[in-house]
Amino acid sequence: MNNDQRFFDFLKERIGLDVTSVGTAIIERALRQRISATPGRTADEYWQCLQYSAQEQQALIEAVIVPETWFFRYPESFATLAKLAVKRLAEIKHLRALRILSLPCSTGEEPYSIAMALLDAGLGPHQFKVDGLDVSPLSVSRAKAARYGKNSFRGADLVFRERHFDAEEEGYRLSERVREQVRLQVGNLLDPALLVNEAPYDFVFCRNLLIYFDQPTQQQVFEVLKRLTHQDGVLFIGPAEGSLLGRLGMRSIGIAQSFAFSRQGAPEPQPLPTLIPTPLPVRQPHRVVPPAPRPRPFAGGVSPIVEPKGSDATTLLANIAALANSGKSAEARAACEQYLRSHEPKAQVFYWLGLLSDMAGSALEAQGFYRKALYLEPQHAEALVHLAALLASQGDAAGARRLQERAARSGRAADSERKR
Repeated sequence: MNNDQRFFDFLKERIGLDVTSVGTAIIERALRQRISATPGRTADEYWQCLQYSAQEQQALIEAVIVPETWFFRYPESFATLAKLAVKRLAEIKHLRALRILSLPCSTGEEPYSIAMALLDAGLGPHQFKVDGLDVSPLSVSRAKAARYGKNSFRGADLVFRERHFDAEEEGYRLSERVREQVRLQVGNLLDPALLVNEAPYDFVFCRNLLIYFDQPTQQQVFEVLKRLTHQDGVLFIGPAEGSLLGRLGMRSIGIAQSFAFSRQGAPEPQPLPTLIPTPLPVRQPHRVVPPAPRPRPFAGGVSPIVEPKGSDATTLLANIAALANSGKSAEARAACEQYLRSHEPKAQVFYWLGLLSDMAGSALEAQGFYRKALYLEPQHAEALVHLAALLASQGDAAGARRLQERAARSGRAADSERKR
């Protein structure tokens, strides 16, 4: 595709996607899929089709958006929601039902998890309602069907499945009692008229979305989220988005692993720091690219990439690690891009890209890659450690400490698991 900018601009305009947040390889892969759907079609012919076909426009968006979700992802968020919901009902003297919003709601796992969590906490069906919105009609359609396979159920604690699902031949069907609590519809956060006639929500879940926008779009979306969230409400975000919310004037409610923020009494938004203070000490992972001598990334004269025997994902990952740890930065980066062109996104690949960018002095690019790694694997210890170091170097001491604490908890959990 040769980085065809017109397609990147189209996705930016339609859904706010910043190509640098996901990398060109993922978008180009989706474009190749859509172009080849009609044999012999060229990129120019596909572009012309895209101009007048709303159906094809949506098909490209669907190809770019790869839902990665499951029930009760980040379980502490739902436990926190249940406690706050009981408290909120008391504050409003049970005079109305709580309003909760999930966007993007993807294929429904998050809004249905919200409903299950509140029902299990003892709330009656009349005491809350959940709205779920997503830019993808296909995802919303799947959410309404409420049938799920094993990939939607992860982790050791699956007792909720016995309470709220009926086993079927090819998976599980969500109970009607839970489905009735959730209203699902198509919606775009970049639409200025989104939910404009709706009352604000007591709780809003918008997780792992802001990291895919550039800074102006992040600010635009944040203003929409503030409009949708009640003055006394709580906004739940993704684990990689906490420092961003802090800079935009929100404050953490102080419950570990909940990723919950409020705006009540929050300080004014702070500009990004221009001075670079001394970084906080950060625990280093076992294996890193040797810091010295530092090769010049992308300099001329690099040796050609040696294609590993076999092309399976495990072999490619091992090749990336071998190249990076031997100081072959340009070859390692090319191997990462090769992996992303031929396989589904993986946290470890984005971690290596972050580390390679870090080594090259590209702090902003490295930060983006580390955040993508944490989106796919929230407790990726090495990504947590390196992102913490970057935030510290940029003056975000609070954000760095939060990430260091998460890394420490992750290490303790791993040690506990090994001792079993």
